[in-house]
Amino acid sequence: MTKILLVEDDNRLASLVQSFLTQHGFEVQCQARGDAVAEHCRQFQPDAIVLDLMLPGLDGFGVCRQIRPWYKGPVLILTAKQSDIDQVLGLELGADDYVIKPVEPRVLVARINALLRRGHVNQPSAQQELLFGQLLLKQRAREVWLNQQRVELTSYEFDLLWMLAQHAGQTLNRDAIHQQIIGREYDGLDRTVDVRISHLRRKLGDNAETPFRIKTVWGKGYLFVADAWQ
Repeated sequence: MTKILLVEDDNRLASLVQSFLTQHGFEVQCQARGDAVAEHCRQFQPDAIVLDLMLPGLDGFGVCRQIRPWYKGPVLILTAKQSDIDQVLGLELGADDYVIKPVEPRVLVARINALLRRGHVNQPSAQQELLFGQLLLKQRAREVWLNQQRVELTSYEFDLLWMLAQHAGQTLNRDAIHQQIIGREYDGLDRTVDVRISHLRRKLGDNAETPFRIKTVWGKGYLFVADAWQ
């Protein structure tokens, strides 16, 4: 059974969400304090975390910062704030997606399932490895090596890089990326992919101001440059 750790200090809301998720086949444990999430996570070993931002002890941003170095499952943020800054900051700190309160329970379940599918699907492919100069991608091991040094990527970042690399030399639009990687249509405002591209560029030694390895094609999408990894 898929395990969900629900981090929410509103007891009534937590109870309602836990009940709904349980009815949909999840095993759910609740935690009300941000500063207790790391230990709870280590003991429970959840497949995904649903995380409120406003928490006693340690807020959701702090929780992301604390657990992301070792927790590899998806993190879905619940937030009452609609500011782009809050959303982008959550993604920068390691969250995989966010839902703005009040949220329709069926939407929450759909978002959780989309994240879980992305994290666990092994897409059949004749290519188990991709090599571009000094960049090596290993699909089965989900590893990335650059200049013989392993690059630590989140599951989301690996999936995004693999998709771009499979289409090297082609411009991938945001609609296609959102559909395959995030599991929903691009609404024209979502910054999730932009933030992840920024992460990849930083980790892969690309130039943030004038990227030459993963280029932005304005008004169209992103381009993985095959010969930029020598």
